[in-house]
Order: sequence, then structure tokens, then C-alpha cells
Amino acid sequence: MRKQAGIIAASLMAAALAAGCGQKAAETSTTAAVQTTAAPTTAQETKAPETTAAETTAAPETTDAAAETAEGYRTGLAIVSSMTGSKEAGEKDGTAQVDSVVAAVVVDEDGKIVSCYLDTAQNKMGFTAEGKAVMTEDFQTKKELGDKYGMKAASGIGKEWFEQVVALEEYVIGKTADEVAGIAVDESTKPTDVDLLAGVTIKIGSYKDAIVEAAENAQAVGTQPGDKLGLGIITDMHKSKDAEADKDGQCQAYSTYVAVTTDSDGKITAALIDATQGTVKFDATGKITSDLTGGVKTKRQLGDDYGMRPASGIGKEWFEQAAAMEEYLIGKTADEVLGIAVDESEKPTDADLAAGVTISIGGYQTAAVKAVENAK
Repeated sequence: MRKQAGIIAASLMAAALAAGCGQKAAETSTTAAVQTTAAPTTAQETKAPETTAAETTAAPETTDAAAETAEGYRTGLAIVSSMTGSKEAGEKDGTAQVDSVVAAVVVDEDGKIVSCYLDTAQNKMGFTAEGKAVMTEDFQTKKELGDKYGMKAASGIGKEWFEQVVALEEYVIGKTADEVAGIAVDESTKPTDVDLLAGVTIKIGSYKDAIVEAAENAQAVGTQPGDKLGLGIITDMHKSKDAEADKDGQCQAYSTYVAVTTDSDGKITAALIDATQGTVKFDATGKITSDLTGGVKTKRQLGDDYGMRPASGIGKEWFEQAAAMEEYLIGKTADEVLGIAVDESEKPTDADLAAGVTISIGGYQTAAVKAVENAK
């Protein structure tokens, strides 16, 4: 009995010890579980910077996407000029006529036109049978003339020139350069498409050429989706002069073109600048001596052939200085553009601008302000 009781007592003691060990293990397990449960909180706090880093990593992706969108929207400017409308002097004064058709466009990442602005600088200058240039200061584009252009009365659809060109601007929206080139016209370059004919009966050959060139040459210069597009043109004939017995005179239409895009605050997001010097020469009898069939190249098209670099104090050609001016305009309103400081010769006095631009910029300021005001 004693032996059996001893065995029972030993068994009870072993059970107690086992229970004690089990409780301690459970406590240890519970403590571990608590620590394990707490660990994610610590880990989460530790990983918080990773989340921030992930967001930081995502931000460049958003920025890159925005940059791609910005790069996808490109802005172009093209000028197609002709002097074939000029006439020699006789019983009546001669006419030196330079017609410059201008197209500014914005195209999207697929090359489709999202906005278009068209105008024409039809510059008519007079000269006499004695070879004297007849100076004028009043040059307006066809859009600026508005109803004064006088097409409505002669129009078969009762629309003025500016109304017809606006219809053409709207018609090319959504089209690529190739599709614009493919717009059907007759032998006089008037449209034959029924929908287009409802609003446009003028000759559109030069406008097609200008739009195609602008779209094909468009650059990613800062235009964003939703920006407005505007065009400003100014012309003078200050480089015109009379003929002499042994030297031709000339009438020169010096036209400056600035295309801009603007944001909702009226600030310039992109700018393109160009210029033409359409020159018709004549002798002392009023006879035209220029070749009128060659057209007129813009200063950008002339490139290094314009010949400014050797005479430039900063060693930069005209197109390089124009590019520096374009960049300087970014972020400015019309008032700020007008307020750019210049000297008496209209050369910039701001040190940053003067580092890249030493040409007279008064005309570019005026045309840029017009462009901002015309933006739509």
C-alpha cells in the first residue's frame, strides 16, 4: 500500500511539474506571440519610409508621364510668302506686294492638330515711275482688317475672309499633316469637299502648305493640353529706299511673326519667333528688277546664311538669338513682355537676356503681345 501510495505521490508530483512547465511555456509562447504581434507595428513604423519612398518613386513616374504629355504636344509656325502680285509703275504707281500666309498649330502625340491659327500679311507698298518708294506706316493683316477687307459682298456664301479662314481652322482640327495635304481642291486650289465648301470658298492652296509645314516642323517647346494658341504679326517698310540713276531702289516688307501658347493665367507656355524681309527692287524708271517667282525665305529658313554671326558681339546667328528670346518669354504675361527693358535702339538691357540676345527686340515684344491677346 505504501509502495502504491508512493507511486501515486510521485505521479502527482510529476504531473504538477509538467503543469508548471506547461504554464511557463504557455507564458513564454504568449509573450512571444505578443512580441510577434507587436513586431508588425514596429516593422510598419520602420517601413513607413519605404511607403514614402514608394510614393517618391511613383512621383517621378507621374512627372515622367506629365513630361511625356508635354512632349506629346508640339507647337509649329510656318510662313509661305509670294511676291507675284507686284506690278511695275507706269501711268499709275507700281505696287510691291508681299503676301505672307501664316499658320500656327498645336499637334498632339499622334500628330493630330488640336488647334490652328491662320492669318495673312498682305503687304502692298507703292513706288513711282521715277523710282521713288511711297512710304506707309499702316500695315494690317487680313484678320485685323475684319469686315474692312471687303470679301463678304463678293462671296457666294456671304462670308467675310476672316469668317472663312476660321472655318478652315476648325476643319483641320483632328487631322494630321498628311490628311491636310490630302484635302481635295480644284485647279485654282478652291476646296471641293461639300462640308468645307459650306464655309470656305477662298483658295486654300497656300494655307494647306503652311499648315502642313507647321505641323511637320512642330516642336515640344512647353505647350500643355488646354493651352490657348495665338499669333501676332507686325510689318513695317523702314528699310525701303528710292532708286538712283545707277542703283536700284526697293520696297521691303519687314514682317515679324510670333506664335505663342498661353495657360489659364495668360502666361506664355511656348513661343516661336520668325521674320521675313520681302524685298521688291525697281530701277529709276519704275521697272521691277527683282525675280518675283522665287518666294521669300524666313530668317529661320536662311539659318547661317542670314550672316549675322560674324557681326554679332556674342557670336550668335539670328535664329540662335531668336531661340534665346523665345525661352525668355516663357512664363510672362503680355504686360511683362511689354515691360522687358530695352535701350533707345530697342536692344535688351537685362543682363540675362543680353547674354543671348543683342538684336533689337521691340518688334518681337509687340508681336508677342498681339499673340497673347489673340490667343484662343
